[in-house]
Amino acid sequence: MTGHPARPTPQAERRNGVIVGACVAFVVGMVGMAYAAVPLYDMFCKVTGYNGTTKRVEQASDTILDKTIRITFDANTSGDLPWRFTPVVREISPKIGETVQVAFKAKNLADVPTTGQAVFNVTPMQGAAYFNKVQCFCFTETTLQPGEELEMPVVFFVDPEIVKAAETKDIGTLTLSYTFYARQPSKPVAALKPKDGTAPDRKL
Repeated sequence: MTGHPARPTPQAERRNGVIVGACVAFVVGMVGMAYAAVPLYDMFCKVTGYNGTTKRVEQASDTILDKTIRITFDANTSGDLPWRFTPVVREISPKIGETVQVAFKAKNLADVPTTGQAVFNVTPMQGAAYFNKVQCFCFTETTLQPGEELEMPVVFFVDPEIVKAAETKDIGTLTLSYTFYARQPSKPVAALKPKDGTAPDRKL
């Protein structure tokens, strides 16, 4: 006569439950980290200038050196965006620390409205942390009507600290590159006031 398998004790059941719960939490955490990795990495790059990403600042430089640096500009569009996108000037030579403004032009070649957003980087990558943007069209998406052409400004300066770091002090040229990618335009949240004058309901 065969015996029935022993039933787990309450302590064993609790221990198994803890193990299962830990495994589930680990899997959920790994999935969450995977989704968060891209925006966190992008934020890290924008703050530090890592991987050729320029830094965004709120105010212009208050120090200007008696030394110039050559800045060249590059413009590209992805294959799914029917735009012509070019820099207005191909290069400038501002003083290091001088706040300057340049412009890029984009024209929608399609017969329907299209929306794009630009990504950017600076080469050589060692110099990206010293390339500071005060204003840029790349901070938001851009929508162009059929045939519309738009001139878009970029305001920036090169941090004077670039001449002090061993890995950047000999850099004579920085290249600012943009690539526009197609995207769906953001939809504004509807906020219509009801006829009875009460505040509108917001569905989250």
